[in-house]
Amino acid sequence: MKNYSRYILYSLLILGIGLMAAWFFHDPASSLKQSEPGMDNRKKGGAASSEKVNIGESFTSFKTCSSMPGANWPRFRGLNSDNINTENIRLISKFGSSGPRILWKVSLGEGHAAPAIYDGRVYVLDYDESKKEDALRCFSLLNGEELWRRGYHVRLKRNHGLSRTIPAVSNNYVLTIGPRCQVMCCDRSSGALLWGMDLGREFQAEVPFWYTGQCPLIDNDTAIIAVGGRSLLMAVDCKTGKKAWETPNQHNWKMSHSSIMTMNLGGKKMYVYCAIGGVCGIAASGPERGKVLWETTEFAPSVVAPSPVIMDEGRIFVCAGYGAGSALLQVKANNGAFSVKVLQKLKPQDGLASEQQTPVFYGGYLYGILPKDAAGLRNQFVCCKGNDCSKIVMNSGKTDRFGMGPYILADGKFFILNDDGEMTIAKASPAGFTVLDRARIIDGQDSWGPIAITEGYLLMRDSKTMVCLDVKEK
Repeated sequence: MKNYSRYILYSLLILGIGLMAAWFFHDPASSLKQSEPGMDNRKKGGAASSEKVNIGESFTSFKTCSSMPGANWPRFRGLNSDNINTENIRLISKFGSSGPRILWKVSLGEGHAAPAIYDGRVYVLDYDESKKEDALRCFSLLNGEELWRRGYHVRLKRNHGLSRTIPAVSNNYVLTIGPRCQVMCCDRSSGALLWGMDLGREFQAEVPFWYTGQCPLIDNDTAIIAVGGRSLLMAVDCKTGKKAWETPNQHNWKMSHSSIMTMNLGGKKMYVYCAIGGVCGIAASGPERGKVLWETTEFAPSVVAPSPVIMDEGRIFVCAGYGAGSALLQVKANNGAFSVKVLQKLKPQDGLASEQQTPVFYGGYLYGILPKDAAGLRNQFVCCKGNDCSKIVMNSGKTDRFGMGPYILADGKFFILNDDGEMTIAKASPAGFTVLDRARIIDGQDSWGPIAITEGYLLMRDSKTMVCLDVKEK
């Protein structure tokens, strides 16, 4: 009996040792895969919907308000497309003992679409899940009251949020691109529909993964749109909706989440676009308008969200997430002809890169937040030389990491928002990073929509709420 008991005891001991060894050597993450574009079972390339959309079919007027001439942030990254506010207005360095001065809040549909501002009116493209409707909503900057909305029925399923784009606004027009590539142009003041265009149905554009992220551009009352279908780029008269010119898509490049930027070089104005397939410069004026002036396929990630950063002396910085890193391009003009070469091509751990937000070029340096795959500097706010993106000369440090939130430069200070709605005010230069103050503005998540600032009003959002702050120095 004793031998039998001893046998049972030894057996249990061996079994316990075996189980402990199995637990110790088992990797619980061995069956997990890194998240990559396309793993959400969407059709490859984000095929266009067969749904017939009656663009701009609905309209509701709520209130009227007086204008605020000069209170403008008219498009993605502001008037000069550099994300720098140059107004001569003193802004706060600290939130004060009573905390952030929140003027108003507005509930929005889930997404990251941020506002544009013109003469004191706020324009945001929202998605109403209850009505299954894209809605261009117009608010008063002063008090957040909704003035009018223009919408159309289109079916969407949640895909890391819904709406993503920022309207472009001029003195007469407001232009939007919806999540499924529906373009709408309205009268800026009244909201009257001028025209609509479905890029998928009419131009064979493919909806990008996670829906459209491209923010439209109005240039001299002309809508400039990257199609990525039958046309690479296209210009449309804002008043009539008639096509002014188009660039043939000879290489079958696809629409990215990146937006079109303007550049002047060698006496020529051009549109710079980072497509899925390559980067190009398109003539913006004269008899050559719409012509490809230069192109390169040496930087062609499968997903591109940040837009090209136009620097001095013909340099362009482009970057993307998912390990793509960045590239520094040099465009040169020679007797009306243009050439491009890659000066640097960097992995995210080897220099400046960004997954979602577009870096800021200021004083000869590039500022941005590194992606999560940038090794020890991941998610830190950093600075590098504009002519050498491999040299990080300043970083915010291990205790100041910001995720994928937006940032803007105003009154010599950076206003930086992290993923969870906490805002940091910082002095940043090649010499160092100094936190002036920080405060939680909103108890939300995915606070990724770009920030807008004008006349001391700061607009920001998380996934479901837009907030207006008074950041004027008292």
